[in-house]
Amino acid sequence: MIPGGDTVPATVNATWLLEHRPLTWLDVLHLHHVDSEDLITLERLIDACVQEGVGVVFTAHDTRPMVGSVEDFTARLRLLHAPEVRWVCLTEGSVNHLAGVLGERPDAAVIPHGYVAAPQTLAGAEREVSNSSRYLMFGAGRASRDQLSTLVNWSLGTTDPHSTLRILLRAFSPADFAAGSQAAQLLDAAWRDPRIHLTMRPYPTDEEVVRAGLASDALLLPYLWGSHSGQLELAFDLNLLPVCSRTGHLPEQYAQHRGLVEEPEWFDWSQGHPNLFGEKFLAALENASARLTCGPRRLDRQFLDYRAQEHHLILERYIHVYGGDW
Repeated sequence: MIPGGDTVPATVNATWLLEHRPLTWLDVLHLHHVDSEDLITLERLIDACVQEGVGVVFTAHDTRPMVGSVEDFTARLRLLHAPEVRWVCLTEGSVNHLAGVLGERPDAAVIPHGYVAAPQTLAGAEREVSNSSRYLMFGAGRASRDQLSTLVNWSLGTTDPHSTLRILLRAFSPADFAAGSQAAQLLDAAWRDPRIHLTMRPYPTDEEVVRAGLASDALLLPYLWGSHSGQLELAFDLNLLPVCSRTGHLPEQYAQHRGLVEEPEWFDWSQGHPNLFGEKFLAALENASARLTCGPRRLDRQFLDYRAQEHHLILERYIHVYGGDW
């Protein structure tokens, strides 16, 4: 609730904020994903923050656009690359990449992603025991994820009749069935294999995602491109085996926890002919299947203790970013 009686919406955008000036009810505006913001409106919002003494922090989760064109994405980065905006990057590699995009290295604090499933919420939890391998894939059907051929390759390439693949979907909108969409093909392929279980939620809650993870052994991450992955961090939290494309700065995310978590089963889509993507994924899937036979994958309590300590350090670094003179 803010002065005037309005409640800040869960999906607040720049236009809503500008309609609720003066921004005296804010100390810091923390921007995360700005792909969908109109450039002029975003510029007006930053100007308003400067005029009204509100700090601005931008976390560059992505080094290439999830939606829209590269030109529009770069224009937003250039707008935010200003003295009045403090930057945060998740990996050192992303800072170096953005330096190439911007023409100069941004003065960014490097703060890792941290946990997705809070350790305290897992205190009394444990993975469900099963004699078969259980795979999970979830998330919105973005162009950066190859859900369709991943599903088909899993179905035709997994011979164990007791293995399962659970797909947790966000509710479809008309846009999901627009020209070029693979949603209908995805559903048709899933219905042909009784080992594949579709679950649709309006918007899966953290609790629902964690519950699905605890009923699984491996997480499929078929990114065609991407910069960083919260899903990869969730796999670490829940001791799921990530079957993950080697893209963006995901290997560096793993390297931050090397020795504390199991290395993902990587498949490299960053080079080579696209027609070979299926072969690379299926080879990784076969390796993952063999790794999953080594015994039950219990939650790693030692790693969760480390996650709690890491979280305190992350908060301290954000306090440093938020603090000081603007």
